[in-house]
Amino acid sequence: MNWGAILFATIVGYLIGSIPVGFLVSKSYGVNILDFGSGRSGGTNVLRPRLGPFILTVCGDALKAAAAIALARYVLNAGELGAALAGGFAVVGHNWSIFLKFRGGAGGVTTGFGLLVLSFYAGAIVVPLAILAFYLSHYASVGTLTVALGSLIALTVLQIAFPGLAHLEHILFGLIVAVSCTWSLRPNIQRLLNGTERRVTHW
Repeated sequence: MNWGAILFATIVGYLIGSIPVGFLVSKSYGVNILDFGSGRSGGTNVLRPRLGPFILTVCGDALKAAAAIALARYVLNAGELGAALAGGFAVVGHNWSIFLKFRGGAGGVTTGFGLLVLSFYAGAIVVPLAILAFYLSHYASVGTLTVALGSLIALTVLQIAFPGLAHLEHILFGLIVAVSCTWSLRPNIQRLLNGTERRVTHW
Protein backbone atom coordinates (compact mmCIF):
# COMPACT_ATOMS: atom_id res chain seq x y z
CA MET A 1 0.00 0.00 0.00
CA ASN A 2 1.43 3.37 -1.08
CA TRP A 3 0.89 5.49 2.03
CA GLY A 4 2.62 8.49 0.46
CA ALA A 5 0.15 8.48 -2.43
CA ILE A 6 -2.76 8.02 -0.04
CA LEU A 7 -1.67 10.98 2.10
CA PHE A 8 -1.13 13.15 -0.97
CA ALA A 9 -4.53 12.16 -2.36
CA THR A 10 -6.16 13.16 0.94
CA ILE A 11 -4.49 16.58 0.91
CA VAL A 12 -5.34 17.14 -2.75
CA GLY A 13 -8.93 16.11 -2.04
CA TYR A 14 -9.21 18.68 0.73
CA LEU A 15 -7.75 21.43 -1.46
CA ILE A 16 -10.06 20.62 -4.37
CA GLY A 17 -13.01 20.61 -2.00
CA SER A 18 -11.89 23.96 -0.61
CA ILE A 19 -12.27 25.71 -3.97
CA PRO A 20 -15.07 28.17 -3.08
CA VAL A 21 -17.21 27.78 -6.19
CA GLY A 22 -20.33 29.39 -4.74
CA PHE A 23 -18.37 32.33 -3.35
CA LEU A 24 -16.55 32.95 -6.65
CA VAL A 25 -19.69 32.58 -8.78
CA SER A 26 -21.69 34.89 -6.52
CA LYS A 27 -18.89 37.46 -6.50
CA SER A 28 -18.99 37.52 -10.29
CA TYR A 29 -22.67 38.48 -9.96
CA GLY A 30 -21.86 41.20 -7.44
CA VAL A 31 -22.98 39.29 -4.32
CA ASN A 32 -20.88 38.28 -1.31
CA ILE A 33 -22.67 35.05 -0.47
CA LEU A 34 -21.01 34.86 2.95
CA ASP A 35 -22.98 37.96 3.96
CA PHE A 36 -26.25 36.67 2.52
CA GLY A 37 -28.89 34.29 3.85
CA SER A 38 -27.35 31.45 5.85
CA GLY A 39 -23.82 32.72 5.21
CA ARG A 40 -22.86 29.43 3.55
CA SER A 41 -21.24 29.13 0.13
CA GLY A 42 -23.25 26.12 -1.03
CA GLY A 43 -25.86 25.90 -3.76
CA THR A 44 -28.93 26.38 -1.57
CA ASN A 45 -27.80 29.74 -0.27
CA VAL A 46 -26.66 30.80 -3.74
CA LEU A 47 -30.15 29.92 -5.04
CA ARG A 48 -31.75 32.59 -2.86
CA PRO A 49 -30.53 35.62 -4.83
CA ARG A 50 -30.56 34.13 -8.38
CA LEU A 51 -31.05 30.87 -10.28
CA GLY A 52 -28.09 31.27 -12.67
CA PRO A 53 -25.39 31.29 -9.96
CA PHE A 54 -27.14 28.35 -8.30
CA ILE A 55 -26.78 26.16 -11.41
CA LEU A 56 -23.11 27.07 -11.83
CA THR A 57 -22.43 26.47 -8.15
CA VAL A 58 -24.11 23.06 -8.11
CA CYS A 59 -22.14 21.97 -11.18
CA GLY A 60 -18.87 23.10 -9.63
CA ASP A 61 -19.60 21.56 -6.24
CA ALA A 62 -20.63 18.29 -7.90
CA LEU A 63 -17.22 17.97 -9.53
CA LYS A 64 -15.19 18.40 -6.34
CA ALA A 65 -15.31 14.96 -4.72
CA ALA A 66 -15.73 13.28 -8.10
CA ALA A 67 -12.53 14.89 -9.39
CA ALA A 68 -10.66 14.13 -6.16
CA ILE A 69 -11.66 10.45 -6.32
CA ALA A 70 -10.72 10.16 -10.01
CA LEU A 71 -7.33 11.75 -9.37
CA ALA A 72 -6.65 9.43 -6.44
CA ARG A 73 -7.57 6.35 -8.43
CA TYR A 74 -6.22 7.00 -11.88
CA VAL A 75 -3.45 9.58 -11.51
CA LEU A 76 -2.00 9.14 -8.03
CA ASN A 77 -2.57 5.36 -7.89
CA ALA A 78 -3.67 5.69 -4.28
CA GLY A 79 -6.08 2.75 -4.45
CA GLU A 80 -9.57 2.56 -3.00
CA LEU A 81 -8.44 3.79 0.41
CA GLY A 82 -6.92 6.88 -1.20
CA ALA A 83 -10.06 7.39 -3.28
CA ALA A 84 -12.30 7.15 -0.22
CA LEU A 85 -10.15 9.58 1.77
CA ALA A 86 -9.79 12.00 -1.15
CA GLY A 87 -13.55 12.06 -1.69
CA GLY A 88 -14.32 12.38 1.99
CA PHE A 89 -11.86 15.18 2.53
CA ALA A 90 -13.18 17.00 -0.54
CA VAL A 91 -16.44 17.26 1.41
CA VAL A 92 -14.50 18.42 4.49
CA GLY A 93 -12.81 21.07 2.33
CA HIS A 94 -16.14 22.16 0.88
CA ASN A 95 -17.61 22.57 4.36
CA TRP A 96 -14.52 24.20 5.90
CA SER A 97 -12.61 25.84 3.06
CA ILE A 98 -9.09 27.01 3.79
CA PHE A 99 -9.73 29.82 1.28
CA LEU A 100 -12.77 31.11 3.21
CA LYS A 101 -11.24 31.01 6.69
CA PHE A 102 -12.80 27.58 7.24
CA ARG A 103 -16.31 28.53 6.23
CA GLY A 104 -18.21 26.81 3.43
CA GLY A 105 -21.32 24.83 2.57
CA ALA A 106 -23.01 21.75 3.99
CA GLY A 107 -21.67 19.21 1.48
CA GLY A 108 -24.81 17.56 0.10
CA VAL A 109 -24.12 17.95 -3.62
CA THR A 110 -20.41 17.22 -3.22
CA THR A 111 -21.20 14.08 -1.23
CA GLY A 112 -23.81 12.83 -3.68
CA PHE A 113 -21.71 13.04 -6.81
CA GLY A 114 -18.66 11.78 -4.96
CA LEU A 115 -20.63 8.72 -3.88
CA LEU A 116 -21.72 8.02 -7.45
CA VAL A 117 -18.10 8.01 -8.61
CA LEU A 118 -16.77 6.08 -5.62
CA SER A 119 -19.47 3.40 -5.55
CA PHE A 120 -22.05 3.68 -8.30
CA TYR A 121 -24.40 1.09 -6.78
CA ALA A 122 -24.55 2.93 -3.45
CA GLY A 123 -24.94 6.25 -5.24
CA ALA A 124 -27.73 4.94 -7.44
CA ILE A 125 -29.68 4.10 -4.28
CA VAL A 126 -28.87 7.07 -2.07
CA VAL A 127 -28.83 10.04 -4.48
CA PRO A 128 -32.41 9.56 -5.79
CA LEU A 129 -33.62 9.11 -2.20
CA ALA A 130 -31.90 12.35 -1.17
CA ILE A 131 -33.38 14.24 -4.12
CA LEU A 132 -36.83 12.86 -3.26
CA ALA A 133 -36.41 13.83 0.41
CA PHE A 134 -35.43 17.35 -0.63
CA TYR A 135 -38.29 17.64 -3.11
CA LEU A 136 -40.97 16.39 -0.72
CA SER A 137 -39.78 18.28 2.35
CA HIS A 138 -38.52 21.47 0.65
CA TYR A 139 -35.71 21.42 3.19
CA ALA A 140 -32.19 21.38 1.74
CA SER A 141 -30.88 20.20 5.11
CA VAL A 142 -33.09 17.09 4.93
CA GLY A 143 -31.70 16.25 1.49
CA THR A 144 -28.14 16.73 2.70
CA LEU A 145 -28.64 14.62 5.82
CA THR A 146 -30.23 11.90 3.69
CA VAL A 147 -27.33 11.70 1.28
CA ALA A 148 -24.70 11.93 4.04
CA LEU A 149 -26.14 9.38 6.45
CA GLY A 150 -27.45 7.30 3.56
CA SER A 151 -23.93 7.05 2.15
CA LEU A 152 -22.63 5.48 5.34
CA ILE A 153 -25.58 3.10 5.60
CA ALA A 154 -25.56 2.05 1.94
CA LEU A 155 -21.79 1.50 1.76
CA THR A 156 -21.87 -0.55 4.96
CA VAL A 157 -24.84 -2.67 3.84
CA LEU A 158 -23.32 -3.25 0.41
CA GLN A 159 -20.05 -4.38 1.97
CA ILE A 160 -21.85 -6.82 4.27
CA ALA A 161 -24.51 -8.15 1.89
CA PHE A 162 -22.80 -7.81 -1.50
CA PRO A 163 -19.02 -7.59 -0.91
CA GLY A 164 -18.37 -8.10 -4.60
CA LEU A 165 -20.06 -4.77 -5.34
CA ALA A 166 -18.27 -2.73 -2.68
CA HIS A 167 -14.90 -2.09 -1.07
CA LEU A 168 -14.41 -2.09 2.69
CA GLU A 169 -12.38 1.12 2.38
CA HIS A 170 -15.40 2.97 0.99
CA ILE A 171 -17.10 2.85 4.39
CA LEU A 172 -14.50 5.41 5.50
CA PHE A 173 -15.90 7.85 2.94
CA GLY A 174 -19.36 7.27 4.37
CA LEU A 175 -18.14 7.88 7.90
CA ILE A 176 -16.33 11.11 6.97
CA VAL A 177 -19.24 12.61 5.06
CA ALA A 178 -21.81 11.55 7.67
CA VAL A 179 -19.86 13.28 10.43
CA SER A 180 -18.92 16.34 8.31
CA CYS A 181 -22.39 17.08 6.98
CA THR A 182 -24.17 16.38 10.26
CA TRP A 183 -21.76 18.60 12.17
CA SER A 184 -22.16 21.41 9.61
CA LEU A 185 -25.93 21.18 9.86
CA ARG A 186 -26.19 21.39 13.65
CA PRO A 187 -28.07 24.74 13.52
CA ASN A 188 -30.37 23.41 10.79
CA ILE A 189 -31.13 20.27 12.79
CA GLN A 190 -32.07 22.43 15.76
CA ARG A 191 -34.33 24.55 13.55
CA LEU A 192 -35.94 21.41 12.12
CA LEU A 193 -36.69 20.25 15.65
CA ASN A 194 -38.09 23.69 16.48
CA GLY A 195 -40.11 23.92 13.27
CA THR A 196 -38.29 27.08 12.17
CA GLU A 197 -36.09 25.72 9.38
CA ARG A 198 -36.30 27.72 6.13
CA ARG A 199 -37.95 25.96 3.18
CA VAL A 200 -36.73 26.15 -0.40
CA THR A 201 -39.75 27.37 -2.35
CA HIS A 202 -38.31 28.14 -5.82
CA TRP A 203 -40.42 25.51 -7.57
